[in-house]
Amino acid sequence: MTFARKQLCIPYAVFLILFVILPLSVVLYYAFTNGEGQFTVDNFLSFFTNSRTTGTLIYSILIALTTTLACLLLAYPTAYILARGPFSRGGVLLMVVVTPMWINFTLRVTALKEILSVIEGNLAYYPFVNTIIGMTYDFLPFMILPIYTSILKMDSQLLEAAADLGAPGWKIFWKVMLPLSMPGIISGVTMVFLPAMTNYVVLDMMYNSTYIMGSLIGSYFSSYDWNNGSMISSILLFMIVLLSWISGRFGDSEGRKGGASL
Repeated sequence: MTFARKQLCIPYAVFLILFVILPLSVVLYYAFTNGEGQFTVDNFLSFFTNSRTTGTLIYSILIALTTTLACLLLAYPTAYILARGPFSRGGVLLMVVVTPMWINFTLRVTALKEILSVIEGNLAYYPFVNTIIGMTYDFLPFMILPIYTSILKMDSQLLEAAADLGAPGWKIFWKVMLPLSMPGIISGVTMVFLPAMTNYVVLDMMYNSTYIMGSLIGSYFSSYDWNNGSMISSILLFMIVLLSWISGRFGDSEGRKGGASL
């Protein structure tokens, strides 16, 4: 019996079928059926016609957008300083940023909650702001790492050439650095935006009683309503696929534009 290199993919294919394709098939089955197992799209129609569920979707998107923007504004200068700053061991400083991720998530958020309690007194007064702070604290490393990698791999001669040609600092950033670092930004946005829509644990710990998509899914499954829970999971799955497709197309177009302009 001869061994073919393509047979090495068999374990991964089995894993993919058992733990990805089959679970997704079960979710899609429940999403498009009712309690009697009959095919229906009423689950989706009721979601988009119910003011409670659509309000939850809008609030989740607002939370995710605000968190993503806050992470991006904090992560880009941090990644730039770590990659291009006057440090001989930027990787060590990067580890200092990433090390808190090794601590249990609940412990980190609990510590942050105690700090905010000392500052504010009562966290219930500012539920949205505290939620954004908690989300940003949790997801910031996921934004820093890809941007840091993109800036680190950037050819410094391009920046020097732009400066030698008389371009001011802001124009060097806008025309050269930002387009070249766009793949890292897109990766960071993808890794922050979608998890922020479903991470209801931060809301609960920060005394924010408003539902987001993750808590809505949890409430349906807790009441054994698998059809509506799977329906919302399918909507999030579609959003993941759509965002990944847009990110890929946008990243490719930015890379071609950057190469052509340079």
